[in-house]
Amino acid sequence: MAGSLVILTGASGVGKTTLARAVQQASDAYEVFFFDSIGVPSAEVMATFGTGDQPGGSWQRATTLQWIERLAPIVKSGRSVLFEGQMRITFIEEALTAQNLTNARILLVECSDEIRTSRLTHDRRQPELANESMSGWARYLHDEAIQNGCEILDTGTTPLDRGVELIASYLSGHSR
Repeated sequence: MAGSLVILTGASGVGKTTLARAVQQASDAYEVFFFDSIGVPSAEVMATFGTGDQPGGSWQRATTLQWIERLAPIVKSGRSVLFEGQMRITFIEEALTAQNLTNARILLVECSDEIRTSRLTHDRRQPELANESMSGWARYLHDEAIQNGCEILDTGTTPLDRGVELIASYLSGHSR
């Protein structure tokens, strides 16, 4: 029997990594993977993937496909996996289809522009990411989630412990 796969996506500063780390600390029953753990390549390396004609670009698409290919055997072996990163939902769905993973749940993690800006500026000390481009990316992902019928988890209104509880219920196969 296959395990569960929960994928958290969203713009920088929305709380994806905080949620994933909290789930990881709460239980060792799930494997947790972070998209950025492979590192973000230089502009020169990204250019080798082409510029892409869609938000997220060719590098993000290729890396999403590689990650899901890597995670598929773990999920198919019966382990439950939480995967977080900034990925277009279209790329995630393409990767899931390619690996014949039908038991995955995609959650868009988001918060208001004001909260995200505060987190990026004060908590993460990355004010350069608190810009209109990131706000546009967040809006794009929101629209993509709505269009694809994905669940949205607002970390600005949902307490961390409730978010962890929700994700853990999905990982254990108990939808709420």
